[in-house]
Amino acid sequence: MIYLRKANERGNVNLGWLTSRHSFSFGHYFDPKHMGFSALRVINDDVVSPGRGFETHGHRDMEIVSYVVSGALKHKDSSGNEYVVPEGDIQVMSAGRGIMHSEFNASTEEDVNFLQIWIVPDRKGGEPSYAQKTFGRNDINAQAHGASDRLELLVSNDGRKGSLVIKQDASISRLNLPTDDTVALQTNERSGYLHVVSGSALITVKSEKNSIALGKGDAVGIFNNDEITIHAQSQLIALWFELPA
Repeated sequence: MIYLRKANERGNVNLGWLTSRHSFSFGHYFDPKHMGFSALRVINDDVVSPGRGFETHGHRDMEIVSYVVSGALKHKDSSGNEYVVPEGDIQVMSAGRGIMHSEFNASTEEDVNFLQIWIVPDRKGGEPSYAQKTFGRNDINAQAHGASDRLELLVSNDGRKGSLVIKQDASISRLNLPTDDTVALQTNERSGYLHVVSGSALITVKSEKNSIALGKGDAVGIFNNDEITIHAQSQLIALWFELPA
């Protein structure tokens, strides 16, 4: 069994300065069939116009990850953090008992496109925290072979391999796969979710008979003790989530 989420079926928001596609129910978009996947609660694919953004607002008890696809995002919060997050960087904010923050396009000339990701924490409360990091393998043409080489760990529950830390037994890795390369990913006793950032791929899930074509914004979820084989039809960047079963 798989969970398939096609890009053109996501929730759609257009506020003029913001266009966003919601993979899961969020704000005014509600779909009982798409409330999240395991601890993964939100993936919003946001495009914000130059100089515009989200005014100061609050969060609590949520692990919020931002992945900047293009452009740059300016972050400011009530803990005194004020940073610009450039293309390819990862930002993690643990809202804890509560935090106020704003997010704006850092440019007055070009759009910023970023994925806003929310993961439900495994414990509530605690001190809010913020972290940001530039990861080194953003070149999908890098010479590497096999899933372990193609996957770059970005976020985890314990900070292994230099990843940023969240309060949940979950991880996010970036998959860099050149055209015609193939990798297989296993879930073991967990759930897995693949979200395509750019490029295209043909995927085969061990528990299914048919192959499925995925493009930008498409996603597929698989469950415990399953395996997904990913064949890049064009240069592929995707996020791979390992989540509680």
